Amino acid sequence: MARTIVVTGSTSGIGVAIATAFAQKGENLVINGFGKADEIKAIVERLESVSKAGVIHHPADMTKPDEIADLIATAAKTFGTVDVLVNNAGIQHVEKIEDFPIDKWDQIIAINLSSAFHTMRAAIPLMKKNGKGRIINIASAHALVASPFKSAYVAAKHGILGLTKTAALELAEAGVTVNAICPGYVLTPLVEKQIPDTAKARGMTEDQVKTEVILKAQPTHEFVKAEEIGALALYLASDEARQVTGTHISIDGGWTAA
Repeated sequence: MARTIVVTGSTSGIGVAIATAFAQKGENLVINGFGKADEIKAIVERLESVSKAGVIHHPADMTKPDEIADLIATAAKTFGTVDVLVNNAGIQHVEKIEDFPIDKWDQIIAINLSSAFHTMRAAIPLMKKNGKGRIINIASAHALVASPFKSAYVAAKHGILGLTKTAALELAEAGVTVNAICPGYVLTPLVEKQIPDTAKARGMTEDQVKTEVILKAQPTHEFVKAEEIGALALYLASDEARQVTGTHISIDGGWTAA
């Protein structure tokens, strides 16, 4: 029987790769994110063709708790419950702390951290009722180590790990696991967008940022592939991972090994 998977921030980058991985297993999917109507329609149709199950898009704004609650409620109403929740929505802004725009700080904390609390708050009762469930929070290598000029993002991702651990302890006897994936750099639209900002902040060219800042952080000197994160999410959502809870798994080319 197909499970129901909710993936936030899944109209591009890592999120759509995770959704695709679950679609290939024949699961029902609720995707979420911004985008042009025709682009979102194309993503839904592609996932439907792969999964042969149900796929819907919900436009919840991840800064608005009421819309987030409706995302989970709509998933449950459409498919009966929520079996797997993947919190992936995220944004970035690069600037030194003293010049960091307050509205950007608030937005990043809301989308990258608080939205995961709101989805979990709504989904956990459904999972507890079923006696099983999987919550996967997409954190970052920046949940473990810091980089300059990314104060809000680093703070939010560190917070995601704390939220993950707390929820795992609360749900340890409920058949629900809660874990975090900590990717290194993936060449997603989010990363591509921050390259010129980082170049400006550091006084570098964009090529220098790629080689001397981004890939320098990863000993393999290679970008992580979004599909590799999708494969890891499948494992954490599997029966074989039932004793994996309250932890993080890094997929960062060795970045955090030092």
